[in-house]
Amino acid sequence: MLISEFASATGLSTETVRFYVGKGLLKPRRSTLGGSNPYQVFSTEDVTAVRMIQLQKSLGYSLSEIAALNREYRAGAKSVARTAEVLRNQIERLQEQRAQLDTALDFLTNKLTWIEGGKRGDAPQFLC
Repeated sequence: MLISEFASATGLSTETVRFYVGKGLLKPRRSTLGGSNPYQVFSTEDVTAVRMIQLQKSLGYSLSEIAALNREYRAGAKSVARTAEVLRNQIERLQEQRAQLDTALDFLTNKLTWIEGGKRGDAPQFLC
């Protein structure tokens, strides 16, 4: 699909798509159409890449971190061991973030229960 179709399919603006391509986050194919200025052609794999970028951004990854992860993933794509290592590192990081979120959710839930219960006893403490 061409950039306008891809932007529509992913919910991104064409400017954002071009930005992601420029940062190396997306690697569209070049078509033979367009003469000296060939078209960029995006695939369903590129749509998946955008979904991963959006997920990683929502989890607090910077675009630099996302680009580094993508480079590592692509570099290790020919090596099952390297790809597995990159994925394990990502899983570990996400598990750490989940633990932090679980701690924050527990605190907020306990605080709400304490407040709605008339603030009896000591206020819940946020323990990291």
